[in-house]
Amino acid sequence: MRAVIQRVSEASVTVDGAVVGAIGHGLLILLGVNQTDTLDDVDLLAEKIAHLRIFGDHEGKFNRSLLDVGGAALVVSQFTLYADTRKGRRPSFTTAARPEIAAPLVDAFAAALRARAIPVATGVFGAMMQVALINDGPVTIVMDSAELRLPRRSI
Repeated sequence: MRAVIQRVSEASVTVDGAVVGAIGHGLLILLGVNQTDTLDDVDLLAEKIAHLRIFGDHEGKFNRSLLDVGGAALVVSQFTLYADTRKGRRPSFTTAARPEIAAPLVDAFAAALRARAIPVATGVFGAMMQVALINDGPVTIVMDSAELRLPRRSI
């Protein structure tokens, strides 16, 4: 499971001209699901993101998490995070999970954040969406559940 996490002042997602999800201060999470992902990936990523300290404290240092600041999350499914661009000019998406696998895992991810007392808004799975945001910082982080399981490299 792969996430592009953006710290935002506000964000919204629109489908067919109607806003279907919006948040104020918090995180916009673009979420891609790999064909091998499971509920273990959902829990791992939700826990890490909920506690990720990327919000400033009174000194402006990254010492506060989404939970600490009482922020919200806007979760938008995005299979294109698994684009394979190694060959040719058209990306391949063969490692992205099929909709019947991905949709329940995206829903489970949103539910896992809610279970951690984070207000969550979502896009519409499989729809053409327009995402608007004001990136705060800017702060943008890419996280992958497969990489989170690897041992840290020593420097």
